[in-house]
Amino acid sequence: MSAPAPSPLAIVDAEPLPRQEEVLTDAALAFVAELHRRFTPRRDELLARRPGRRAEIARTCTLDFLPETAAIRADDSWKVAPAPAALNDRRVEITGPTDRKMTINALNSGAKVWLADFEDASAPTWENVVLGQLNLSDAYTRNIDFTDERTGKSYALRPAAELATVVMRPRGWHLDERHLVDADDRQVPGALVDFGLYFFHNAQRLLDLGKGPYFYLPKTESHLEARLWNDVFVFAQDHVGIPQGTVRATVLIETITAAYEMEEILYELRDHASGLNAGRWDYLFSIVKNFRDGGAKFVLPDRNAVTMTAPFMRAYTELLVRTCHKRGAHAIGGMAAFIPSRRDAEVNRVAFEKVRADKDREANDGFDGSWVAHPDLVPIAMESFDRVLGDRPNQKDRLREDVHVDAADLIAVDSLDARPTYAGLVNAVQVGIRYIEAWLRGLGAVAIFGLMEDAATAEISRSQIWQWINAGVEFENGVKATPELARKVAAEELDAIREETGAEAFAAGHWQEAHDLLLQVALDEDYADFLTLPAYERLR
Repeated sequence: MSAPAPSPLAIVDAEPLPRQEEVLTDAALAFVAELHRRFTPRRDELLARRPGRRAEIARTCTLDFLPETAAIRADDSWKVAPAPAALNDRRVEITGPTDRKMTINALNSGAKVWLADFEDASAPTWENVVLGQLNLSDAYTRNIDFTDERTGKSYALRPAAELATVVMRPRGWHLDERHLVDADDRQVPGALVDFGLYFFHNAQRLLDLGKGPYFYLPKTESHLEARLWNDVFVFAQDHVGIPQGTVRATVLIETITAAYEMEEILYELRDHASGLNAGRWDYLFSIVKNFRDGGAKFVLPDRNAVTMTAPFMRAYTELLVRTCHKRGAHAIGGMAAFIPSRRDAEVNRVAFEKVRADKDREANDGFDGSWVAHPDLVPIAMESFDRVLGDRPNQKDRLREDVHVDAADLIAVDSLDARPTYAGLVNAVQVGIRYIEAWLRGLGAVAIFGLMEDAATAEISRSQIWQWINAGVEFENGVKATPELARKVAAEELDAIREETGAEAFAAGHWQEAHDLLLQVALDEDYADFLTLPAYERLR
């Protein structure tokens, strides 16, 4: 018996957008509807499993490698599929949202890969969701240019051979798309909307260009969630008639639970896997979220004090490299978030040295590539990896069999000799308010205090405020972290922003709303799993 016809999807509560009919075609929406019909029930089951695992962590204050999958880890015979040519050399990857200017600049940046981001670097307004798809399709057909109205500067694509390979990041499993609903008025998961529209329109087009539909998978918490993605890929490839294994997926190991299932995640995706990535800020956010009631030994210091050289972060990154190379996958390092100053050469010099040291460390540790947030950082990261790789596309032959990581090493937060500071609290409030305000205006990647911030940095900011208050942290100045202190610092920051922007610009922004939302997710006793869930309800 054939499957029933997919439920028609309706676009709700959304103004028409220019050229949306090129993205939201009947055939594309039917494909998304079929993805929704087949896979949303399993998505729902997997989301329902997450609180149970969190509760077990709260009860035991520990995590371990899974006994039920020990055979997969012990079996040395399996490998992931060989990388396609377009993804074999990933030594520098640039990240950013899919607005028109960024699309051109990222493709032209000289990086090997562009992470085209519909997730943490993109606020999910309907405009960003739909027009971001349009921008990518326009780029593949070379039907894209951009003129900055403010400066008059024009942007156009370089020759095809000079462009970065696109790896697209859809939203995580936990986010729904409120503007697209089925016949029962159920919202479609944002992950299936982003993936479905992109894959449907571009899979064959990318193959014709000598590349393919490549994806970054965010916020994965278990190998079962990776298995769901794999089943989505298998169905999608059959549906549009392209060979199995055409899709390639890189999984961000940015949750503490996924760090204990790296091999299993690669195994589930082995015909479609191309690597794992070490995502620093979301990883720290996940540690706080899962061990938030674990007492003093799990209290993180200021986020900027938690570098990748912290012992528990070294354990995480070195295990990731060893795991990837054991299984023939790429290991991709973390983000260099510095935004170069156009006015202060000394600030740039100091920051560039830090970026260079970070990328040298990653290349020397065995990573095959790394992330940057700004085109000016591409040459610095490229130099670090060129020095180690030379003419080789990667260093997957470097197996790092010297690495031995025990389960306890990954959560040895108290191995870091640093404490929360009052300045760290102030910075968390400042970044939280300023980022959320921009997000509510539809901006997902925002330069704040010289760093490119995205939703992950807002998550770690509000989580640290929550953790420090609930752990009764006392700062170096003798002041104790309390809700009253957080409110005082937030009020002072709001006054400072009003002074900085002027009354008119302040009134035109979302500053009060951002202030209120930060305090809500930082002070509520019932810790919100994701800041973006209550924020999305306010996004217009």
